[in-house]
Amino acid sequence: MPLKLEMKMGDRIIINGAVVEVASPHAKIMVLNQAALLRGKEILSEDQAVTPATRVYFALQSAYLFPDFAEKYLEQFFEYVEQYKIACPSAGDIVEKIKEQVLGGQLYKGLKSAQELVGHQQGVLHDFEEKLLEMVDDELEVGAEDLDDGGEPSDMAST
Repeated sequence: MPLKLEMKMGDRIIINGAVVEVASPHAKIMVLNQAALLRGKEILSEDQAVTPATRVYFALQSAYLFPDFAEKYLEQFFEYVEQYKIACPSAGDIVEKIKEQVLGGQLYKGLKSAQELVGHQQGVLHDFEEKLLEMVDDELEVGAEDLDDGGEPSDMAST
């Protein structure tokens, strides 16, 4: 069954490794055969792959788009995903789902699940940031209490 895509000017799509950008106000594209295809919102550039989860996604995306080099990219993928699982055990279920899909040859499904991994990472980092801010606020309150008492903050060195 053909895939029909409606795109707006400036939208990008990758089809079998070729980047296509719509140059007119509207475009309709029909893909009539099996092809490795990613739409703009699914595409991650190498420059954007700076966190552990985005590196997992980028390696898998590369394996999906460039089957001639899939072995190399899948080796990177498995290395990155195992490192992520060790560093963040709470992602174990997501990691196992992605690995199962990839080992079953379902790279596109694996990419969709890797998006969940990126979301998980954002949640973990957000939680960490909130805890860090709470700790800083607590320290600032303690320091302010010390100053109110006429003394120096306990964590400041005297000169």
